[in-house]
Amino acid sequence: MRFEIVHKPKFTTQLLALPPRVWPQIMEKIQLLAEDPSPHAPVKKRLHAAKNAYRLRSGDYRVLYTYGDGWVALLGVDKRDDVYDNLGNLLVEAPSATVKGVPDLDDLLRPADPPPAATFTSPPQTDSETDDDLLPVQLDAELLGRLRVPEECIPALSTCRTLTDLLDARVPESVRMLVFEAVTAPDLDRVLQQPTYVTGDVSDLLKFAEGELLGFLLKLNPEQEKFVTWAVRGSGPTLVKGGPGTGKSTIALYRTKALIERLRAEGVSAPRILFTTYTNALVSFSRQLLTRLLGSDAAHVEIRTADGLVREIVERADGRPDIIDHQQLPGLVQRAVTEARFDGNALQRRAQGLALERLTPGYLLEEIETVIVARELTTLDEYLETPRAGREVGLNGGARTAVWRVHEALTRILAARRQVTWSRLRARAAELIRSGAGPAAYDGVIVDEAQDLEPTVLRALVGLSRSPDRLFVTADANQSIYGSGFRWTDVHEDLRFRGRTGLLRTNHRSTEEIGEAAHAYLAGGAIDEDGERREYAERGVLPAVRAVASAYDQIQLLARYLRGASRELRLGLGACAVLAPSREMGRAIAGELSQLDVPATFMPGDSLELDAPCVKVLTLKSAKGLEFPIVTLAGFLDDPEPGVPRRGDSEERLEALRRERRTMFVGMTRAMRALLLVTPADKRCELLDGFDARYWNLA
Repeated sequence: MRFEIVHKPKFTTQLLALPPRVWPQIMEKIQLLAEDPSPHAPVKKRLHAAKNAYRLRSGDYRVLYTYGDGWVALLGVDKRDDVYDNLGNLLVEAPSATVKGVPDLDDLLRPADPPPAATFTSPPQTDSETDDDLLPVQLDAELLGRLRVPEECIPALSTCRTLTDLLDARVPESVRMLVFEAVTAPDLDRVLQQPTYVTGDVSDLLKFAEGELLGFLLKLNPEQEKFVTWAVRGSGPTLVKGGPGTGKSTIALYRTKALIERLRAEGVSAPRILFTTYTNALVSFSRQLLTRLLGSDAAHVEIRTADGLVREIVERADGRPDIIDHQQLPGLVQRAVTEARFDGNALQRRAQGLALERLTPGYLLEEIETVIVARELTTLDEYLETPRAGREVGLNGGARTAVWRVHEALTRILAARRQVTWSRLRARAAELIRSGAGPAAYDGVIVDEAQDLEPTVLRALVGLSRSPDRLFVTADANQSIYGSGFRWTDVHEDLRFRGRTGLLRTNHRSTEEIGEAAHAYLAGGAIDEDGERREYAERGVLPAVRAVASAYDQIQLLARYLRGASRELRLGLGACAVLAPSREMGRAIAGELSQLDVPATFMPGDSLELDAPCVKVLTLKSAKGLEFPIVTLAGFLDDPEPGVPRRGDSEERLEALRRERRTMFVGMTRAMRALLLVTPADKRCELLDGFDARYWNLA
């Protein structure tokens, strides 16, 4: 029996830090593990401090590994005298382990002592270069070159003598972590949290070290692996559901590979695959992973946002569209109300006007765009008969008639201005595809994060797939932060997933404490309660909620928490994110943090720089699909209920509140290791309420 070799990033980064002359010798020894990893002194020995953790001798070097049923995981490699440092309490039974939390979270959240009175005495002299803080090796240009550190980062890293220096260096977070992994002794509890990669042939490790191989493929766990090929030869489309961090997007990437292999087996030599995801940031991320996964076959995959594709389809047929600024639409809706041609006599027209008065312009706009336009309703009769799934405000026949007349008036106004809304652009694209005026059909279509796509977009994507059985969809209704709900079969007759719907249960992103706290908060805002017990790969500490009385208190708390949590977790500030409810608030927070010497940058959703060596400040909505080790939600002092109307029908308010709670839920579940939510001390509201002390660290 041969054992599959897999490895952790810690192993490959430490390998690069070793002298190249020893690489072949280490590869030769690792071949022994593929044949038999069981201990056999003196070459292979169990570590006394560990359960199922071992070391392999290779001259003056030692390879740390663990193994199980059919696999061997390489954990680290270093000189004999260094490899045994910081082993800690090893309770290793598989290539996974629990997360260490932030041990003094309460200290980070406690207000700092007031500064002492100013004096003219010199500050005390301190020696930061203690034995515990000194880096074990000199970061010289030769070592940094072997680690493939970008040249522009080498000057900043070459001056680092201590761990503190390394944490403070202004370099991208990925570069900092690469250097940190390469030069520090393995804390195996931390190493085992890292993702696992498929090594392949041991010779590939040498190719990687010598620069011939760019990277390795992520190893899926059995739950995820099942859905890669599941129902790939079914009679219809396949849907995989799962909560945040369950790996839906990763499975979508691997499904692309499986689909190409199926098509090749069926004689399609050059398949065309469309892979759509929700944001531009995810497009870039997905493209990088697919290139690594598929190699030269990545040329067969077109990776787009659905809206980017929609716009291109319409532009080819009709010319460049003038998409109206969303901020202008409420004013046009109010104008449309005054210009609407209501039905019946004076009394009936008055009744229709009164029915509209209970709806805010925003809700009326949503009704028109997400129900009438997005579902491509062409007559009043169709609208009167259409279920309004997800819409809380009940509308009788008279009210729906009034809404329809406003829709007609708004359509005339937009036509006169020669402008379109995004919903109307999507409907036009679906129409073009149905008429045969769209692009040629794809051999397969992968739709990632489908829960926020309007029905028109889903119809367009179905129309672009050469066959329904080559359509693969991932979704999580509870992460839907736009529009209203719908049933799949209401969208298209081909979207019938009966017998081809899978459910992922294990969260690999967030700790159990963060995940359960977020779900407890979501409560009444949930759309899809499947009743299945959630599982988690990691444990940590309770996320925290803290109330502040002023903007000054908020920024002081954020600065203290971000600095402290990043150091406790041995990360740079680039591992931190602040999620704000609006662009304006995000820009303000970024500026205020920078003034407190906490480097921070506000990043709009269309220009994210996830590797920047600073705190990323984003809006809650643009953070969708991303993840960060440390996350704070802040910026609610002026408006504690963004997106929730202050007036209007109570059912309208309830619908908006549930949607915004889902938005908050999405923000909370971006956090991997530590989460803080900052609320106003003097304003009670439904959106920032409902924090159960069983799940949240409350002041």
